[in-house]
Amino acid sequence: MEINNKISALVITWNEENNIKQLIENLNFADEIIIVDSFSTDKTKDIINEYKDIIFIENKFQDFTKQRNFAISYAKYPWILFIDADERITASLREEILNTLKNNNSASAYFFFRKFMFKDSPLNFSGWQTDKNIKLFKKDKAIYIIDRLVHEKLIVEGRKEKLKNKLIHFSYTDYESYKSKMIMYGKLKAKELHIKNLKVTFFHLYLKPLYKFSYSYLIRLGILDGVNGIIICYLNALSVYVTFKELKKLNNQLSPK
Repeated sequence: MEINNKISALVITWNEENNIKQLIENLNFADEIIIVDSFSTDKTKDIINEYKDIIFIENKFQDFTKQRNFAISYAKYPWILFIDADERITASLREEILNTLKNNNSASAYFFFRKFMFKDSPLNFSGWQTDKNIKLFKKDKAIYIIDRLVHEKLIVEGRKEKLKNKLIHFSYTDYESYKSKMIMYGKLKAKELHIKNLKVTFFHLYLKPLYKFSYSYLIRLGILDGVNGIIICYLNALSVYVTFKELKKLNNQLSPK
């Protein structure tokens, strides 16, 4: 029986003019590239339109889960490769992907380990040393569950495995942009918890951010990443603080006067 191992590479974007050209060229081994953009205000759209074979769709952003499932609905091939604009596939990882999909006994989904880059230097600890996400999966075997607005969760029917080669994650380019990203994630997480009617306590607002920093910096060895480790651990803890500060605000809006 012939194996259909064709790949639909999917990307969701917003204001990615600094990443999009390199990303498209990095994904040139895929059988189709679909980019779903949230009406970028920079040159992202103009750069994408220079590539005639790219499927480009604009869709209003509600949350990451809805945007990802929307992108999947346009894919025409059986394998989905979902990549963020700040991620890059190395030559060895690309070879591993293509060889894996030739296998008759392939899994339903594959985790990719990620190497976090702080500007142009790898961050070796701070909790990122075991970071992995499902990036490659069969379209008919997986879907992102709708109760997650951020840090989406993929439900997979069937076997999951890990690839050996790491994805490069250029997440941190400068302090302000990473801080803005963490604040955005925190606010989306607050909306998610608000739907679940979580009540904010002193523990959530103050002790959870402190724990997040301490755990990443001490237990997960952020201290060995030097100043970069302090910055990342602080900003990740800030996201936790923003989550519960925003959640408290949302809860108070519905409280009786």
